[in-house]
Amino acid sequence: MGPVPRTLELFYDVLSPYSWLAFEVLCRYKNIWNISLQLQPTLIGGILRESGNQPPAMLPHKAVYLRSDLRLLSQHHQVPIHFPKDFFSVILKKGSLTAMRFLTAVKMEHPELLEKVSRELWMRVWSRDEDITEPPSILAAAEKAGMSMEQAQELLEWVSTPQVKNQLKETTEAACKYGAFGLPVTVAHLQDETHMLFGSDRLELLAHLLGEKWMGPVPPAVNAKL
Repeated sequence: MGPVPRTLELFYDVLSPYSWLAFEVLCRYKNIWNISLQLQPTLIGGILRESGNQPPAMLPHKAVYLRSDLRLLSQHHQVPIHFPKDFFSVILKKGSLTAMRFLTAVKMEHPELLEKVSRELWMRVWSRDEDITEPPSILAAAEKAGMSMEQAQELLEWVSTPQVKNQLKETTEAACKYGAFGLPVTVAHLQDETHMLFGSDRLELLAHLLGEKWMGPVPPAVNAKL
């Protein structure tokens, strides 16, 4: 029997494109490194309120940089990120509350589908410039991820229940307790130490902490096509 896998928690929101980058890279490495990856749907709005932070796009110079940064990172990570045409409406006004509650329900009831449903929601909002706030949009993402329409309908009805609302709140509060001030946040549990790493550009440092080999965002022999 080999060594016990180290637990990694990825706190993410599909409103965050940098979360998508971290998500895809960790999903590529989860069968290469000796890790147990736990996906944690989190509400970025709650993180920002708790920490007193604000979205980078609210600062003019950061907003300009954001577009060029994500364009280059999209190419480098082989993740098809394209800015929504009406960025401020989609990202800053509509938000992701229902989508993240839905993912919370998926994790509670069908955790084996959480990765695929999360990816489809990112594909909608950050690749195809499609809605993720209306029920038909969320159902379409779930169905494309392999969930039956009956399962998806049941979970969508469940998003307004106290169980789901409280679970999302608890996960967001847990991220805050680790020191989160934005997303993504990766928390590595290593023996008696816990390390919180912010952003999608700390994964090489994560490999160092794990004692694993870093082979870039697209490790060899991994099919990264989305």
